[in-house]
Amino acid sequence: MKSRIPVLALVVAFAVSACSPDNVVTPLKVPSSPNLAKSAGPSSGKYVVMTTPGRLPANFAQTVASLGGTLTAAHAGAGFATVSGLTADAANQLATTAGVTEVDPDEIVSLEQPTAPIRADAAALAAGPSIESATNPATAILASWQWNMALINADKAWAAGKLGSSTVTVAILDTGIDYDNRDLNGLVDLSRSVSFMNVYVPDSTETRLPDDAITTTFFPTRNKISDYNGHGTNVAAQVSSRAFAFAGLTSQTTLIGVKVLGSNGAGTLGTVLSGVLWAADHGADVANMSLGGSFQKAGNHPVVKVIKAVFDYAAKSGTLIVVAAGNSASNLDKNGDVFAAYCDAPHVLCVSAVGPTTVNGDPDTPAFYSNFGKKSVDVAGPGGNLDPATLPITNWPWGPDFASWVWSFCSKTTLLFTDTGAPSFAGCQAGNIVTGFIGTSQATPHVTGLAALLVAENPGYKTHRIKQIVEDTGDRIPRAFGGNRINVAKALGIKVKKPRS
Repeated sequence: MKSRIPVLALVVAFAVSACSPDNVVTPLKVPSSPNLAKSAGPSSGKYVVMTTPGRLPANFAQTVASLGGTLTAAHAGAGFATVSGLTADAANQLATTAGVTEVDPDEIVSLEQPTAPIRADAAALAAGPSIESATNPATAILASWQWNMALINADKAWAAGKLGSSTVTVAILDTGIDYDNRDLNGLVDLSRSVSFMNVYVPDSTETRLPDDAITTTFFPTRNKISDYNGHGTNVAAQVSSRAFAFAGLTSQTTLIGVKVLGSNGAGTLGTVLSGVLWAADHGADVANMSLGGSFQKAGNHPVVKVIKAVFDYAAKSGTLIVVAAGNSASNLDKNGDVFAAYCDAPHVLCVSAVGPTTVNGDPDTPAFYSNFGKKSVDVAGPGGNLDPATLPITNWPWGPDFASWVWSFCSKTTLLFTDTGAPSFAGCQAGNIVTGFIGTSQATPHVTGLAALLVAENPGYKTHRIKQIVEDTGDRIPRAFGGNRINVAKALGIKVKKPRS
């Protein structure tokens, strides 16, 4: 049974964490925040169900209820559903229902990270004038920290007026979005956003309320996609940003938040696949999945079949899905019987990560954590990097620390939890803290942003054509990491003058 959190615990935490220093570049110690989802075993009582494509069995919800369970999501077009509260025997009985083809345990996925993120106080930004740089993202206040945008020639695209279009929609499948911070306010379509985190999914022994209950109990005026983890906000800001503090790859693209991971960075295969279907059904031209997982194919071929059916449906709906390669430094071409979600899924763009490790080093250095594979990875993006062997580094130009971080505002509703599940603010609620992450999670939304630009420029192109342009127009890097690192200007046909030697 889930324990309720005393309201006083959170209210007190709000009061004691509101102050902030004035130094704009003061590094702050930050608790570990996860970065890419990995499989963590079956979720008790939860199952994914495949039915005959195009319809669900008659009275399916009643059938599930009669077996002691609850139908938590259903999609007739893809022939997909999720249920909870079933015993193993009840699940076996459900599998005998006419029209049901598969019933398999739902898998828990939980975020992992190559290294903990950093935070820096930016009180001077929050107190500054109410300005935006949406028409000229290069003038964002902390644009000088964004080695990532410079590397892919995003500034050349902005100078040519390529800022994206509000008619193009990108779905962010993640931990939610801090939708009203200074860089994202007005870009997120809340009417099409959704949370699938109505049930807490544990990734440890702690107990806490599910995200939807946290919203209802403590943030009743906020949308349920509010980000209590921070990961999703950083990802979203790389795709589209008003460019107050940091530029996104676009400044006009419409975002929809699809919360499939909770405050602890955990979700299930069922929530993720439900999110894919939501994105496809709600007008997403591109969907960003900075999450993943893996499992043995042996004994799990039905699950692979479920994933394929869902991604096939998304492709037919016109949604291009961009996925992270993962942060395990593994060769995905030689993973034997392992299914790498979601690079092994059909129709996707699989993204590895690069980034500089020194001030004057190669900015296309493959990231120490990035998965790779000549056959598995399609393209690379700037995800950040570090090399402890090069430390200490002086005069670091990209923020107050030694890694090539990918920056954004910290979600104002980022929470910390005790072992008993009691929450408190993590210190970002004043809107004056910025955060840097590294990971293939950060590389992926750069590719997503480029895809959104290409859709805006070529509204009649099919997803496979957009995918091909992204893959074919980058700058050369090792084939194992995709062969090309995206070049926004080149993809858009913008000529860039090479500096004189």
